[in-house]
Amino acid sequence: MTVFSLLLTLATPALTFLFFLLITAFLGYCLFVKHIHMKYDHIPGPPRDNFLLGHSPSFLRIMKNGGNVHDKLLEWAERYGPVYRINVLHYAAVCVSCPEATKEVLMSPKYPKDKLVYQKLSNLFGQRLLGNGLVTARDHEQWHKQRRIMDPAFSSVYLRGLMGTFNERAEKLMDKLADVAESKTEANMLHLVNRVTLDVITKVAFGVDLDLLKNTSHFPKAIDTCMKGLAYHIRDNFFEFNPMNRAFINEVREACRLLRTTGAQWIHERKTAIQNGDEVPKDILTQIIKSASQEESTTEEDEEFMLDNFVTFFVAGQETTANQLAFCIMELGRNPDILEKAKKEVDDVIGMKREISYDDLGKLVYLSQILTETLRLYPITPGTSRDIAEDMVIDGINIPGGFIFSSYVCGRLDKFFKDPLTFDPDRFHPDAPKPYYCYYPFGLGPRSCLGKNFAQMEAKVVMAKLLQRFDFTLVPGQTFDILDTGMLRPKSGVICSISQRE
Repeated sequence: MTVFSLLLTLATPALTFLFFLLITAFLGYCLFVKHIHMKYDHIPGPPRDNFLLGHSPSFLRIMKNGGNVHDKLLEWAERYGPVYRINVLHYAAVCVSCPEATKEVLMSPKYPKDKLVYQKLSNLFGQRLLGNGLVTARDHEQWHKQRRIMDPAFSSVYLRGLMGTFNERAEKLMDKLADVAESKTEANMLHLVNRVTLDVITKVAFGVDLDLLKNTSHFPKAIDTCMKGLAYHIRDNFFEFNPMNRAFINEVREACRLLRTTGAQWIHERKTAIQNGDEVPKDILTQIIKSASQEESTTEEDEEFMLDNFVTFFVAGQETTANQLAFCIMELGRNPDILEKAKKEVDDVIGMKREISYDDLGKLVYLSQILTETLRLYPITPGTSRDIAEDMVIDGINIPGGFIFSSYVCGRLDKFFKDPLTFDPDRFHPDAPKPYYCYYPFGLGPRSCLGKNFAQMEAKVVMAKLLQRFDFTLVPGQTFDILDTGMLRPKSGVICSISQRE
């Protein structure tokens, strides 16, 4: 008998036992999946693609073809009603478009954010990204402490003081568009507004002048890479284990490290300046550090939370506003009557002024309606999810737990909005009926977006200056499709011909 044969003989019992354990574990897991199915299968829903994978093959096909997962959720809501279930492996969730349930769950602090989804936002392929910041913190007390620290940096008094920076950065975009108009070249509006919103957030929040309309930077690509990584990380449970994806995953991890390393450096430099009594900008970073120092105790964990929130504002504060602006420009280009009405309002309110005041923003009522309607059709962050500890009855159906709420779905259901695919800012006229818990692009309740007023002020300044100075038309032949990278953006980039107004 050879040495190899002897080893094989000795190993066979061990291999047999290991194989038996694996089979037993797999069968046990299958029984657990079956138990979850039985627990949720009284709820209407689409047939599963696969016993184990559930509906994930449908989502992955859509992603592979560059489609929008939220259109599939809308299709299922129209077919199966305001409450339907979806399955992925041993997880089940209930998609809800019932206003009463939306109000009950999102307006209350007692329902924590979904553990599965928000843990994946916290750590991206093993690399900390949003951590336990304002968006991802599940513990209410932990979240509340952070919110208390952040609130002064987003007060109305403080935001008024940012109008100078909003105007200054928007003027740089106007200068760039003037060059485009003079050279008679086409403008990728998504690319340009991405640069200006990142300029705004770095300047206003962190006191750093990048001037991205003139200079290059690693940050836009890093943010884009993280967003793409998040989409796969959340929706494909096996993405990380595919060797073909290794290069991309390493690229995503490096992008996470870049954002957090930069944040740590900027926070350290600012704290040192404050401790040395140096003059520092009265920006959001200073406000956050000063507010944190007033807490009774600040731990190392609090320092990490500060960095988590730096990354959160850095990514979300830029991406959301840029995409809203691009979608807004796209819809105005498709609706010339609305565009002309918006220009007239800007002419009446702003006239020839270069500096837009805080009071001017309140008078731009129709422009506010346009921006609001843009977020109805294109909520940049299209949904949220919650864990439900106890059973709940919705629309006569007993729900064991785990809710998904989609502002995208609700905004496109005709039971809430007549002719939902029509862009109609008059839906949000001051005298029009207010939507009842079916419009929430910034979330609802205590966990609603802290920066929503900041974002809408910035968007209104940029749009008002654009409408004041330029005529624009969409270049023919481009698509109006939506690119779904976790957040929504125009797939075409919104390519426009630009000319200066007479």
